[in-house]
Amino acid sequence: MILQGTWVPLPPLPLVHKRFEAHARTTPEAVALRCAGQQLTYGQLDARANQFAHFLTARGYGRGDKIGLCLDYSVDLVVAVLGTLKAGAAYVPLDPTYPLARLRLLLGQIPGLALVVASPSTADLVEPTTAEVVAPERWTDRLDGLPVTSPDILVSGDDLCYAVFTSGSTGTPKLAGVRHEGWFNLLNWLTLEYGLHHGSDNLVVSAFGFDLSQRSLMIPLFCGATQHLMASRHFDIAMAYRMLSQHGIRTVHCASSTLYLLVDWETARRGTALAGLEYVLFGGEPLHFDRIADWARADGNTCTLLHQYGVAECTDIASSYDLAGYRPAEHGAAPVGRPVHNTEIYVLDEQSQPVGVGEYGEICLSGKGVGAGYLNATAPESERFTTVVLDGTPRRLYRTGDRGRVTPAGDLVVAGRMDAQVKVRGMRIDPADVERALDGLDGVQQAAVVARDTGSGDHELIAFVVPAGQDLAESEVRARLLETLPRNMVPARFLNIREIPLSPHGKVDRAALAEEFRIQHADSGTVANSQGLDGAEEGCDDYRKGAGHLVPRTPAR
Repeated sequence: MILQGTWVPLPPLPLVHKRFEAHARTTPEAVALRCAGQQLTYGQLDARANQFAHFLTARGYGRGDKIGLCLDYSVDLVVAVLGTLKAGAAYVPLDPTYPLARLRLLLGQIPGLALVVASPSTADLVEPTTAEVVAPERWTDRLDGLPVTSPDILVSGDDLCYAVFTSGSTGTPKLAGVRHEGWFNLLNWLTLEYGLHHGSDNLVVSAFGFDLSQRSLMIPLFCGATQHLMASRHFDIAMAYRMLSQHGIRTVHCASSTLYLLVDWETARRGTALAGLEYVLFGGEPLHFDRIADWARADGNTCTLLHQYGVAECTDIASSYDLAGYRPAEHGAAPVGRPVHNTEIYVLDEQSQPVGVGEYGEICLSGKGVGAGYLNATAPESERFTTVVLDGTPRRLYRTGDRGRVTPAGDLVVAGRMDAQVKVRGMRIDPADVERALDGLDGVQQAAVVARDTGSGDHELIAFVVPAGQDLAESEVRARLLETLPRNMVPARFLNIREIPLSPHGKVDRAALAEEFRIQHADSGTVANSQGLDGAEEGCDDYRKGAGHLVPRTPAR
């Protein structure tokens, strides 16, 4: 099955920062950015970004270089993003919410890393590194004397604009490169398709390292609106809702789990700020519509909910669906809609041929959004970016590894992963990455990790640990994992078991592990749901409180 997006011509230089510069010329006094009581107009932000671009070029940094950004959401972060683009380099988000060991691992996976921008509160996270580290607090003297005009660096649509990390099947995080043309195409589609304009103010609610945060960060500056940033490293639901209520915000981009939190918060307080938005654009994980159905159908709710699908390797969004017409009893799983501009979606069988309507196959993406590949990849990973001959024409595709089908109405439905990767709170995770981290801990002989549907709209990871000696304490294992893994990758449950069951093929029998969890949960009642300590955007999983020990070992069945 093939879905074809509308073909829309792009300008000769499809550059997001050039669209921002156009607004800076025509509406220099309009407010571009607000954060923690600070605000910059388009003219001020453009001038500051130009100075940072000159700072980079004076040090010899430009096209082909990668600039790591380890900053909290701030005015300085946006200046650094725009300045990096203007200099012709590509930026790489280094999320300061990640643990020290994880950030240092990521730093070692960035080819061509020229510079890391950090702050006093994040500098320790990125040192030592072979790249130069600079802090915004040291910019003042260096930037003030630099030109406020554009450095006028030649940049093409084929050049990289940013690169984000995604989970790797080999245990090494993959760095997915995005091209200027693909990013421009996405933001141009959002602007045209949904009529975004100078009044479409936005609030960023997702972590900087998340792929959807890149379009959320730039879309208001692309259409001439105001960007609002929360002055909080971790997602703060109370602060987010307060800002929605007070600042005339019209759009929010988020993972499904974050939307659930916002809806629950508004419902409990009988508020209307969320319901009064123009758009919430969300996705990243299976939608459990029952979590938001009553709120979405309430009288007076004018918010358009756009259920979207995409991958970091292909500029984040490939398709979109307006949930206004969604009826669970009629449609089943919520569709993710039809392709964005200049995008083709293929659902292919094992012979790389299109399947029929309603038949399942692998979702493959083609068109302007297909990225530059994995910048640090091994050969097997790079093979996901491939060329397939369809109807006699070679097509460059990205094989997503996602399973899906197309409805008779022509909408894409995603049915999950074809391999072992899963999405936990909107972030794609390979359980093998977590297993390797567990195997590296003292006292762990072997470990296996499986994903479980909690039944409440989320997935959680369950870790099965074979101790090298005595049973391991859950609190200790969790604390040690948090030293090397982001919170969303740390399992929600831990069980001591005698051995890891194997299938007849000699592989880990994950179905048997899932049954082991079900039996222990039903028999002992010692594993119980409890409220997570942090917001969903931080990926903090629920865990059992009390004795703080793993469930006692039993023989694997």
